[in-house]
Amino acid sequence: MDDTIRMLSTLGLMGAMRSLSSVCEAAIGMRIDADYAPTMALLKRLRAGETADLVILTREGLDEVIAEGRVAAESAVDLARSYVGIAVRAGAAYSDITTESALRKTLLAARAVAYSRLGASGIYFAQLIERLGIADKINDRAVIVQQGFTAERLVSGEADLAIQQVSELKQVAGIEVVGPIPRELQTPALFSAGRMVAAKDAVAADRLLRYLASAEAAPALRASGLEP
Repeated sequence: MDDTIRMLSTLGLMGAMRSLSSVCEAAIGMRIDADYAPTMALLKRLRAGETADLVILTREGLDEVIAEGRVAAESAVDLARSYVGIAVRAGAAYSDITTESALRKTLLAARAVAYSRLGASGIYFAQLIERLGIADKINDRAVIVQQGFTAERLVSGEADLAIQQVSELKQVAGIEVVGPIPRELQTPALFSAGRMVAAKDAVAADRLLRYLASAEAAPALRASGLEP
C-alpha cells in the first residue's frame, strides 16, 4: 500500500511545511511528498492534468480550481495571511520603507530590484509601482524572477533589493528582511488549502488539512513569517 500523500503548495508555505513535516507525517501516518511553486505555475500544472491529494494556493487560486471541479469545496480551509516584504543582502545598509514616500525613495535609489513574474507578490508589486508612478524607472533595471526566491538575486549580487512574501524571503540564507511594505499599501495574500476531488487518499488529505488549520500548527506558520 502506498504510504505517501502528494501535496502541491505555493512557495509561501515552504518554510512552515518544512518545519512541520515530521509532525504532520506523524499525525497522518504517511509521508508527505511536497512540491512547491508559485500559485500561477501550480494552476497551470493542474489545468494540464497534474494530480495530487491536496493543494495549498492563494485563496483566489483555490476558488478557481474549486469552480473548475478539481478541489472539493467542503474541504477548503484558510491557513494564513501573508504580507509582501523587502530584503537586502546580509550586512548591507538599507533605507526606511515605513511610509509611502520613504518606500518610493528607497525603490528609486536601488541599483536593481528583484521581483517575481508568476507569484502573488510580483503581481502585487507590479501594480504598486504603477500606482506610485515609478514603474518605468524600476522596470528599466529590474531583475524579473520567473520562478523561485527573489532574495537569491541578492546573494548573487544581481540586485540590492528583493520583493516577495516575507515567508518566502526568509527561506534564503545570507539576506536580511528589512520589513513589510507599509500595510496601508497592500492587501495580504490569503493562503488556503483543499483536497483534490481525485485524491487517492481523501481521509489522509482531510486529516492533514485539519492539522494545518489547527492551533498546533500556528507557531510554525508565525515563525515562517505568516499570520495564522
